Amino acid sequence: MEEKNRNQIKKTGRKPKIDPAVHRYSFNLNDEDNAKFLALFDQSEMKVIAHFITACIFQKTVKTVKIDMDTIEYHEKLTRFFSQFRAIGTNYNQIVKILYRNFSEKKAGTYLFKLEKETIELAQVTKEVIRLTQEFEDKYLKKE
Repeated sequence: MEEKNRNQIKKTGRKPKIDPAVHRYSFNLNDEDNAKFLALFDQSEMKVIAHFITACIFQKTVKTVKIDMDTIEYHEKLTRFFSQFRAIGTNYNQIVKILYRNFSEKKAGTYLFKLEKETIELAQVTKEVIRLTQEFEDKYLKKE
């Protein structure tokens, strides 16, 4: 019975790598170079420093991501604005139905004229927002 246990290979632990990395190199950086190195490493969003270093050495493309919080905030506010704009459109349709249902045609026409003036003003504001957004994208979100 002991011979059976000796002949069996235990299958515990990590599988051995086919091509293990066994060669190690060391280099030293001063404070200024180390700060630059860490900044580049953070921008690359890589998880392992060794992978970042080998990518730099062998001139592989290193992805850097810049996150501009002002741009994100602008996008969030613009999204909220357009959702409010859609809600106004829905309310507009409901108001027109209510006016024709509850008032005479002449009185409903008067209210609709006032509503039309406000709608024209809202359309002008929306055009201005679109123009400013396009200007913002041209200035700050150019893909290089």
